[in-house]
Formats: sequence, structure tokens, C-alpha cells
Amino acid sequence: MDNKEVKSAIDKIDVPKEKVFNAIDKGLKMSGQGGKTKKKKVFAGLATAVALLGITVASGFINPTMNKVLANAPLIGGIFQEFDDSMGVELANQDAVTELNQSLTKNGVTVRLTNAYFDGNVVSITGFVDKSVENGHNEKGEVSFDVNFEHNKGDNDPWLNGMSTGIKKVNGGYDFQWKMEYPYKAIKENFTLPITIHYINGIKGEWNFNIPIKQEKYRTLAIKQEKNYPEVGIKIGVDEIFVAKASSSLIYEMEKEYKDDDIYIKKAIDDKGNVYRFGNGTTLAESQTGDRYYHTIRIEMNKLKADSLSLTFYPQLFVADPKVQQRLDKKSFVLKSKRSNLALQVNDIKKDREKLVIDYQFLGLSKELSKHRLELFDNNLEYSFMLVDQKVLDKIDPENPFGPENHSISQNKVKIIDAKTAHFQSIFNLNGEEKFNNFKLENTVLQFDFSTFIGVKELEPFTVDLQKDNK
Repeated sequence: MDNKEVKSAIDKIDVPKEKVFNAIDKGLKMSGQGGKTKKKKVFAGLATAVALLGITVASGFINPTMNKVLANAPLIGGIFQEFDDSMGVELANQDAVTELNQSLTKNGVTVRLTNAYFDGNVVSITGFVDKSVENGHNEKGEVSFDVNFEHNKGDNDPWLNGMSTGIKKVNGGYDFQWKMEYPYKAIKENFTLPITIHYINGIKGEWNFNIPIKQEKYRTLAIKQEKNYPEVGIKIGVDEIFVAKASSSLIYEMEKEYKDDDIYIKKAIDDKGNVYRFGNGTTLAESQTGDRYYHTIRIEMNKLKADSLSLTFYPQLFVADPKVQQRLDKKSFVLKSKRSNLALQVNDIKKDREKLVIDYQFLGLSKELSKHRLELFDNNLEYSFMLVDQKVLDKIDPENPFGPENHSISQNKVKIIDAKTAHFQSIFNLNGEEKFNNFKLENTVLQFDFSTFIGVKELEPFTVDLQKDNK
């Protein structure tokens, strides 16, 4: 297959980027925390998307005849070419990038911020850090920033949600790009963004900058139309579309029966047949009324055509299945999913010194496991179980469901017994990285999460009139 065929094949694949970006972002945050490092679960059906995003993630998902755009890019667009950022290149072509020249040196390390742009849902800042950063704790060629925006502290900074960093080795140091999701619903056309870099590669400095941010000309389409899916307890309300210079953003609301259910809009097609893809999403608001949960989301999309009269949306539902559990006072039992036909038949449980071996079969699968699905099962099974001391069950935070230290184990090693019958064993090390003190079968609860094994549910497409409130 030549390059043209590869590009054509990639362009035809529907990639649920919001789920993948969120998974990548959470995985990166976990890996940077030290201590326990967990391998992220992969949603069934997303593995191919993850691989493809390795090729396209830095492109901002907008790809308007990339070669032509790059060929015409002015000098300022060079930094965006480094990071395959087609949105940045297009904005540079339109003179919609703010040039910066702010430089600070702390503890021998110089940071210079060079460019900034704001387009719909994306704020980008590029810069340079000199090679003195190699005196820090990271491996050579690695650069990491401990940074906050608007004087926020630590992880309680809305600008860090979904933030990505690109690094390129250049003469004398490293170029970098930060891309953030604008965290507020109301768009400020002009504002100053305070930035504080606390550490670079472990080198403390407190590099402080105040960056001018400008949203170029845009228009807003008020839509206020909704679609109800009572069979799954979901309602989607399309609020408005924000059309910027190089992209658009869709603001929509979700009303849900199950708090952790997630809606991803796979694509949209206008009345002229133009297809629109979606990228990163930002949660703007969350609330609960009675037993219903409400979320307001802004998500990137390709720039809306000016002559589009309607849009048909193709939503997908990612089902969150409540965890099920069983005390290990018996050696065989069945765990049943609450929102699918899946079940787990536990055949036997054996304790061998510092190892606990659970033998089980997956029930309710619609078809035999292919090699690809088997790899997903293997990965997900490693992190779908949790052993918990029943005495500390009530101490687990539902919003951060990790078991108390020395009283729980959330990782296991999976052994495939028979792929045709979905027969596996999970082996828990009771005295490994996660320890379980004074382990006794009769005092231990086994929890299992079926969520990542439930397939994505395609919801009925729905159409909104773009002219209804915008004539």
C-alpha cells in the first residue's frame, strides 16, 4: 500500500477521539504521579483508533490538503510544522497567531515563549527551553513541565484537563508546544493568561509569564434543539455552534440516568454531504437533579461550511456498568453484569503461598474472541478486578475508586487457558507492589467492572436545523 492509499484509508476511519484523548491524558497524568502506575484500560473497538492517533494526534484532527497549506505557510508557521499542527499553520496563513517575545532565566535555565493562538476550543502556546534543562532529573531528550495557569494550584487547574505537550530537539535546546482546551463557556475575545512554570525536569525556578490571548473573528449559531433516547435514559441537547477562523466548536448538553455513561458524537453530515469530525471535549458544567445527571460539553469540530442548512449527528453511547462484587467465602459463583448479557463464571479460587489464582470463564459473548479482541480482553482483565478487605469497603471513594493501601489489590496477571471458550486465570501477588496484609479468603471481597467489555452502542442519528434561530 503506497502513501496515498494509507492516507485514504486513515481518512475513512471514524476515530472516537474524545474517548481516546481522555484515556491518553489520564494515563499520562497517572504515570507522572510516581508510586503506583497503572496500565490504562482500552475500550473494545478503540485499539485501532489509538494506533492511528499515533500518526495523527498532533495534527489537531483538521487536515485541509496539508501539503498545500504547509507549502504556503509563512515563516511564523514553521514552529507549527514542527508539531504537525495544521490548525496553527492555517492560522499563521491568516495572520491570526500572536507573536511573543517573553524570556526568563531561572537557576540557569532559560525559557522563551514565542507564539500563541486561540481558535474556538483550542489555546496553543509555543516556546523554547535551552539545553541547560538537561541538568535536571529527566533522561536526555526528555522535557517535562510542572505548570499552572491563572494562578491555579496543582491539579485543580481547569487548563490542565486535556492539556498536551509536544517536544522537539533543536539547536541549543528544545522547542515545545502546549495545547489546552479553553475551560470556560463564555468566550473572552481578548485576555491575559498568567502562566507559572514551577519546575522543568525537576529544576525549580518559578518562571512567570503573562501572555496576551486573542480570539479572532468568529460567529455563533444558536440551535437549542434536542433528541431523547428513553430506552437508554439519555437526552442530548444541541445548544450552539461556535465558528472560528480555522475550526468550529459544538456545545451540547447530556441528561443521563447513569452518571458515568458517556456520549461521543462520532461525526456529523450537513445537507450538502460535507462530513465533520470531532476532537477534544471540555466539560463546562456538571450538576444533578434528583436521579438525573447533567453535563455541558464543548467539543472541537471541523469548520462549519457557511452555506450549511442542517446537520445530522451520529452519537455513540459508552455504557458505564456498576461494579459487581462477591465475598470469597465460596470457591465458585457467577458475577452478572447489570446492564448487559455478560457474566463471569468463577470456577475455582486457590491460594498458593503469596499468590491467589482465580479461574473463570466469560459468558454471554456474541462471538468467539478474535486475536484482536483477545488482546483487548487480556489488557482489560488485568485491571477490571479488585480484591478488597471487607473491613475497608466503606472507605473507598466512589469518585476515586482505589482501595486503601495494604488492604487491596487492583492489578493481576492474566493467563489464557482457552481462547475459544473465553477461559482465563487471574493471578494476584499478595505481597507485590500492592500488598494485602493479613489476607484471608473469607474476609476478602472480589469486585469486577464489566464496563470496558460492553460494546459501544450506536444511537439513532438526529438532525438539527441550523437556520431555525439564525435567520
